[in-house]
Amino acid sequence: MTDNAAQYRPRGLYFEDFGIGKTIVTSRRTVTLTDIVNFACLSGDHNAPHIDHEFCKTQPYGEPIAHGPLVLAIAGGLQCLSGINDGTIVAMLGLDKWRMHLPVKAGDTIQVFITPTEKKLTSSGEQGVVTCDRIVKNQRGETVHSMVISLMYRCRSTEEQAR
Repeated sequence: MTDNAAQYRPRGLYFEDFGIGKTIVTSRRTVTLTDIVNFACLSGDHNAPHIDHEFCKTQPYGEPIAHGPLVLAIAGGLQCLSGINDGTIVAMLGLDKWRMHLPVKAGDTIQVFITPTEKKLTSSGEQGVVTCDRIVKNQRGETVHSMVISLMYRCRSTEEQAR
């Protein structure tokens, strides 16, 4: 083991650290037209609502809108950037009740509100599943996406609990 590896201590939250009903708020991020175009190229989703400005002018939203999966990916990135997953997350287990409430346009700034609603220790006792309501809001405080996400996190070891 190298000296750096021996000194590494995860900064993320462990299963025990999540409080039911205690909301975690991420930083914000502005979605750009470049994000939308790049996601269309990456995903192959070149549907008109995302890339055809003339088509969009005929729709209630009036301009290209972000792909739902793009907003989902940014929300996941904002959660990661918050530090809560650093060195403690094991896996994403599921995503349920994902809904898009309002379009996200270039220039919208989004932020994620993560509220644990349920916790369950796995049979090994070394990991636990945290189920959260994850709400994505825009700069006006409007909910643009909502979902329930289940994530598996490490539990604190006896050694770590003693610190």
